[in-house]
Amino acid sequence: MGAITIEKQISNYVVQLSPKQKQAVLTVAKTFAEEQNAETNIWNDKDFIAEIERRTAEMESGKVKGYTWEEVKQRARRATKNKKRK
Repeated sequence: MGAITIEKQISNYVVQLSPKQKQAVLTVAKTFAEEQNAETNIWNDKDFIAEIERRTAEMESGKVKGYTWEEVKQRARRATKNKKRK
């Protein structure tokens, strides 16, 4: 069943609902959308945040050497040149 067909079916059912029922459906849809956004937003992931903070602290302390954006671009260019030659 295609997405357009499902959307048409939903529209057909929604017009039959009372205002109170429509509000309930809206509440459920908003809840699903908010949960989806929360699951896909990495900034809500405490483990991810802790890892980023740990890595940042290591770089700021000098324990780990980072690369400048220019160094990253140069390495990428060299890597792609080497692959093109083969």
